[in-house]
Amino acid sequence: MLIISACLVGVNCKYNGGNNKNKKIYEIFKEGKVVPVCPEVLGGMDIPRIPCEIKSFSNKRRVINKEGKDQTQKFKRGAEKTLKIAKSIGAKKAIMKSRSPSCGFGKIYDGNFSNTLIKGNGITAELLNKNGIEIITENDLKK
Repeated sequence: MLIISACLVGVNCKYNGGNNKNKKIYEIFKEGKVVPVCPEVLGGMDIPRIPCEIKSFSNKRRVINKEGKDQTQKFKRGAEKTLKIAKSIGAKKAIMKSRSPSCGFGKIYDGNFSNTLIKGNGITAELLNKNGIEIITENDLKK
């Protein structure tokens, strides 16, 4: 079983109320071997919601929305719930939405809402990876 970012299979859970449906990932989903999750919704975020990015302050990573409100606790809660789901289904791999402050892996936005990418991982992707779950993004499927 796999964990997949729910927005990649067409669930309208993206910050703006839309989705990031990916045809290849949707085909995997239709095989019934995946569990779609949206860590941000699991953590208590609304749909739609104000965009968030990860910003570093004195070596501490905080998830801040575009209005300056700290949403870190909701992101951590969603990550923990996602890890619990992954463990309950025996997931060894996750396909996550690239660049997301929750699901991004390898590159995320810099925290300034400038569309600038930096090296880093989203809160959920980082937690899953630290717990032995292999993370790939939709971009890795194109390779």
